Amino acid sequence: MMPSFFFAHGAPSLVIEDHEYTRFLKQFASTLPRRPKGIVIFSAHYESMIQEIGSVDSYGTIYDFSGFPDEMYRMTYAAPGDKPLSTQVSELLLGSGIANRLDTERGLDHGSWAVLKLIFPEADIPVVALSVNRHLTNKQQYELGKALGKLREQDILIIGSGGIVHNLRRISWGAGPNSIDSWAMEFDKWIEERLTTWNTDELFRYDELAPNARMAVPTNEHFIPVLLAMGSGDASREAKLLHRSYQWGSLSLTAWQFS
Repeated sequence: MMPSFFFAHGAPSLVIEDHEYTRFLKQFASTLPRRPKGIVIFSAHYESMIQEIGSVDSYGTIYDFSGFPDEMYRMTYAAPGDKPLSTQVSELLLGSGIANRLDTERGLDHGSWAVLKLIFPEADIPVVALSVNRHLTNKQQYELGKALGKLREQDILIIGSGGIVHNLRRISWGAGPNSIDSWAMEFDKWIEERLTTWNTDELFRYDELAPNARMAVPTNEHFIPVLLAMGSGDASREAKLLHRSYQWGSLSLTAWQFS
């Protein structure tokens, strides 16, 4: 089956940066077992109380940021949609008792297009954009991802885009790549251990059990995509850390594979 993945999307400027993580993303597609027939992507920047599923002919590009270089506002990522795949996603979720609705207007926010533009710059693979709901329990997030696991059998690439350590108020703008805040690393390592051992009992309680959880995850919308991507890999339960680096002291740039 096609593996599923979690990618940190860092700051919106990720798409124009040149460092270890962006170079990893640019070569990532060449490591896949096959070219995906479609991409289902959950973005931390697409929130809704009821699960929404993009169902469009072609996506517009949302510039949901301000104060960045002008070139970023000229970028586009006009990926095609896949309405039959959107309907299949809806049916799989309904089959697991998960209410949802199709969205026929929304474009791709930077949580989706900044990552996809680095991995698949031609924007020639159909995309289905999915929202996240921060009000579900961690177990419900996992189960939602699990409901879509069958898509992997059809060479559909499932991606969660967010950030494991994502507290913009704790960023040290002058910090170099080798200056890593200990609290961020401790939390990241704790999560790593639970992912690689597939310890969902403790992972679902990370906010109670993990060191520095309140600092690392002040709000959960960026962490949710980890659970969604992991849930889609429930049939095999194998997690592998592909990349980890940091920006500005504590913003973790991680990539996880679930297969």
